[in-house]
Amino acid sequence: MSAAPAYSEDKGGSAGPGEPEYGHDPASGGIFSSDYKRHDDLKEMLDTNKDSLKLEAMKRIVAMIARGKNASDLFPAVVKNVACKNIEDPNQLIRASALRVLSSIRVPIIVPIMMLAIKEAASDMSPYVRKTAAHAIPKLYSLDSDQKDQLIEVIEKLLADKTTLVAGSVVMAFEEVCPERIDLIHKNYRKLCNLLIDVEEWGQVVIISMLTRYARTQFLSPTQNESLLEENPEKAFYGSEEDEAKGPGSEAAASSALPARKPYVMDPDHRLLLRNTKPLLQSRSAAVVMAVAQLYFHLAPKAEVGVIAKALVRLLRSHSEVQYVVLQNVATMSIKRRGMFEPYLKSFYIRSTDPTQIKILKLEVLTNLANETNIPTVLREFQTYIRSMDKDFVAATIQAIGRCATNIGRVRDTCLNGLVQLLSNRDELVVAESVVVIKKLLQMQPAQHGEIIKHLAKLTDNIQVPMARASILWLIGEYCEHVPRIAPDVLRKMAKSFTAEEDIVKLQVINLAAKLYLTNSKQTKLLTQYVLSLAKYDQNYDIRDRARFTRQLIVPSEQGGALSRHAKKLFLAPKPAPVLESSFKDRDHFQLGSLSHLLNAKATGYQELPDWPEEAPDPSVRNVEVPEWTKCSNREKRKEKEKPFYSDSEGESGPTESADSDPESESESDSKSSSESGSGESSSESDNKDQDEDGEKGRSSESEHSEEEGKKRKMKKRKKVPEGQEGGSSSDEGSDSSSSSSESEMTSETEEEQVEPASWRKKTPPSSKSAPAAKEISLLDLEDFTPPSVQPVSPPMAVSTSLAADLEGLTLTDSPLVPSLLSPVLGVGRQELLHRVAGEGLAVDYTFSRQPFSGDPHMVSVHIHFSNSSDTPIKGLHVGAPKLPAGISIQEFPEIESLAPGESATAVMGINFCDSTQAANFQLCTQTRQFYVSIQPPVGELMAPVFMSENEFKKEQGKLMGMNEITEKLTLPDTCRSDHVVVQKVTATANLGRVPCGTSDEYRFAGRTLTSGSLVLLTLDAQPAGAAQLTVNSEKMVIGTMLVKDVVQALTQ
Repeated sequence: MSAAPAYSEDKGGSAGPGEPEYGHDPASGGIFSSDYKRHDDLKEMLDTNKDSLKLEAMKRIVAMIARGKNASDLFPAVVKNVACKNIEDPNQLIRASALRVLSSIRVPIIVPIMMLAIKEAASDMSPYVRKTAAHAIPKLYSLDSDQKDQLIEVIEKLLADKTTLVAGSVVMAFEEVCPERIDLIHKNYRKLCNLLIDVEEWGQVVIISMLTRYARTQFLSPTQNESLLEENPEKAFYGSEEDEAKGPGSEAAASSALPARKPYVMDPDHRLLLRNTKPLLQSRSAAVVMAVAQLYFHLAPKAEVGVIAKALVRLLRSHSEVQYVVLQNVATMSIKRRGMFEPYLKSFYIRSTDPTQIKILKLEVLTNLANETNIPTVLREFQTYIRSMDKDFVAATIQAIGRCATNIGRVRDTCLNGLVQLLSNRDELVVAESVVVIKKLLQMQPAQHGEIIKHLAKLTDNIQVPMARASILWLIGEYCEHVPRIAPDVLRKMAKSFTAEEDIVKLQVINLAAKLYLTNSKQTKLLTQYVLSLAKYDQNYDIRDRARFTRQLIVPSEQGGALSRHAKKLFLAPKPAPVLESSFKDRDHFQLGSLSHLLNAKATGYQELPDWPEEAPDPSVRNVEVPEWTKCSNREKRKEKEKPFYSDSEGESGPTESADSDPESESESDSKSSSESGSGESSSESDNKDQDEDGEKGRSSESEHSEEEGKKRKMKKRKKVPEGQEGGSSSDEGSDSSSSSSESEMTSETEEEQVEPASWRKKTPPSSKSAPAAKEISLLDLEDFTPPSVQPVSPPMAVSTSLAADLEGLTLTDSPLVPSLLSPVLGVGRQELLHRVAGEGLAVDYTFSRQPFSGDPHMVSVHIHFSNSSDTPIKGLHVGAPKLPAGISIQEFPEIESLAPGESATAVMGINFCDSTQAANFQLCTQTRQFYVSIQPPVGELMAPVFMSENEFKKEQGKLMGMNEITEKLTLPDTCRSDHVVVQKVTATANLGRVPCGTSDEYRFAGRTLTSGSLVLLTLDAQPAGAAQLTVNSEKMVIGTMLVKDVVQALTQ
């Protein structure tokens, strides 16, 4: 092999006596040696920039595998080399295919590589690659759910994408990973509604389903106060002419007077969703039509739901599978909204070629639609269906006739007579089903139908179906007073065949005997005793128990039980008539179109449809605020900047141009599209034009007013900047104005987030004199701020040393993995809870203080640091009602009444994590906003230090052996072999107390978990050469395993 000498020359030496020689055959064995260093050199060869060395390493690895050697530790390095080159390929199809293959490898060890690849692809210039990144997110989440927080950041970035190609895929990832994070949808709601018409069909179904659940949490129910619903909701959306004539000063008075006059006014965003989904009812995809139909059924006012009926009836011409799903949903809809489908009654008539399940569903719909007007037509149809050869269908038709007779009293006698005629049918199944239905109908008016009961009694000789025989016996026993002569004779016949009857029939024979004994004991006393004696020795214990119970109840004994005197009331009490209801009556609590609705059972992954809120949440959360630095004072420049967005969105123009356009132009286009689509729905075209023109004037005046305010606010900010920086800021501003206006808003936010931690570490307390310098980087002055050239620090990830070394050469991200792990602070250090951009000027960090929490010793003490970087005071800071996992509880901090601009405050709250690293999710609330935040503790913060002697430590350690002991071998680097460094790194990772030890090369630490008080004992046995062994003893095996992982990671970095 020619590559081997090149490798030796590259290393600066030739093969010596201690090094292996290379053979000509890669699998000949000459390349293998007992010298393990050559095996380790494979990683170095794979990390070089020379393709020849990489190819040589690949050949050797293949040869090792062919000889049965274990090469699993080289897998990440191989994947990195295979994926890295393709992920950076200039062809977008190859980049996407590489990411798709990488995300399909279900091996946990390459999770960090997958995460880096997804982050890189999420910022790719090609929408197709970003779409593939969105598809890879659920795959990575199913492989390692611990990556959820980082995946949510990627989802948030992709949700801001303006291309239709990405929208459906990222919403699907959102539904799979974090459907509860509804705060991510607020800013993107209107954009998703406007893009919906151009998204591919699969994406339309996903987005509509998500927006249905979103709307149920953010808007009021349109069905409340239906009679007071305003006639033209579009009028409220665009604003009335009277309000515009009065001017902006009267808006507050008009809004306060409106609820008294109109209790319900549809939210404009609610109307936007209904209007933008309505055209999709004409989609060629049945799934899209079904998705829109369920959205209208769950969200639209009653007067507007009818538009979906015609579209659903059109789907009945599709394949039988589509018909089955559509009819399932129509059957549910027709129970509550019967009038919606009545004009299309004939569309549900049954064809002879329909499969049985389709026939039964159409029968269900016809029964639901039957009323006093169309019942003659429906019954004529049913009369035809009874002659069908499909017996299951005939039985369902007879049950449908019974339901019609129950619901419509006018045709009850007609249906009953028709069913009686069916008793002479040759088919026994038809007769049996008729008997069961007749029994239910007779319970409504038993006195008027004595002849029918007599007719049924005669059928006991012919009908052999157990359910039918039992129904006849129950009828005769219940209404034995109407047939006093026939009932005893029926009992006589049944006594003769008692032993051969089915169990359900035997039970009714015992009931019949008991009732006749109580009403006609002279004729039936001996028969009753005979039947009870037969039942006493029956093989079925239910029948034996029923016989003993009945005998004691009806036959008076010497003791004279108290129940015997009330036997007649017990057996012959009047019973309510049964209500024949549809089997689809209770299915509407499942979301229509879902698998759970189809199965009538909650399927895995089903998300409940939320109830309507009693009070409307704040609609301002959906307002997309345009940052000051993206506004352009010259409108002509803005128009020029809008052109690249539309031309570049089709292909690979720039890193984020197609994904992120100017938010202001987006809002303008939204308003224009909404006014255009709204004009088609108004009854009078001229009125609507006037209304739209007035609305445009109002909006333009508002935008100019907001721009003037923005300029004033910006001038105030400029005065606060030191004079020495004015030149730099002006030059930055000039360069910024010349750049393209379609820069990503999300990109600027992520740059802020990456640069922010460095400024936190350098920031002095607010009381110091240098506090104004820290305020230079404000929310409105980001255009004046040039990010430093140093690489930003990424959030810490749990990566082993060897894997981190493998990933150093991977160019999938701008941030290395290792530097974030090299500088441990006391505890975890300050972490971001709410970024100031997301918090609209409110920045929140938190630290684990490792001090006992005064309210509850079982809680972790968390210091929350608030900082107001906005221009207005923030009032009423408090914790909202948290939705916590089982066992986790929160002690809230006292409400902060007001936080002035530029001020900071610190509050202490306690969290009982219940000895787990599950995140505590809660809401930070102000008077106007709610922010969803979460705190996830490192395992080392779940314990408190315990101080004990060496003998006590050994004694407790002896009790925690076997499965309670976790051991890991590691090699300490040269920088981590002194006592001070080892103790500092261990105590920084875990809140443990050091235990005195007699030997210098052994370190011992002890602590207890805060919630359960379980002991955690840590021992580090260090050898002079750097080899060491870490042992953790604890009852909590999960905590012990995670602690070993964290401590090893801290010591080896």
